[in-house]
Amino acid sequence: MKGIDDPLKLLMNLAKVQSLMARRFDRLSAHGIGFSDFMIMFALWQTNGERVRRVDLADKIGLTSSGVTRMLVPMEKTGLVRREANERDARVSYVVLTDAGRSIFEEALVTANFLAQEILPPAKTKKIGALEDMLGELGGNIV
Repeated sequence: MKGIDDPLKLLMNLAKVQSLMARRFDRLSAHGIGFSDFMIMFALWQTNGERVRRVDLADKIGLTSSGVTRMLVPMEKTGLVRREANERDARVSYVVLTDAGRSIFEEALVTANFLAQEILPPAKTKKIGALEDMLGELGGNIV
């Protein structure tokens, strides 16, 4: 294509695929969450004690600290996560997955795995390792 180098073309296609996947994952709304909520809950679920500093959470999912804070406000209001103060440093707060949040996440995880299988059925996963490697090199290292 005129004026578009292969790396730019790849990144533009990657952005489109991300948008299409986000639309498919709208079915997580059956659990009362969106895909971004799911990613935050996944990052918390992975941690020991299921609590993490906001800045570390932002880094883990690829957002800014202020972006994560904006996303956490409604999640706190609905009881999916809670804020926990650091006893040693009042400037630091943690985000904790609540029992209700953990339960909703685990139910949504079943749906998310099903959706992932729809998007990438076994016949399409032959080259998934190479794609995972490339995404990891670009910063896609959530897992």
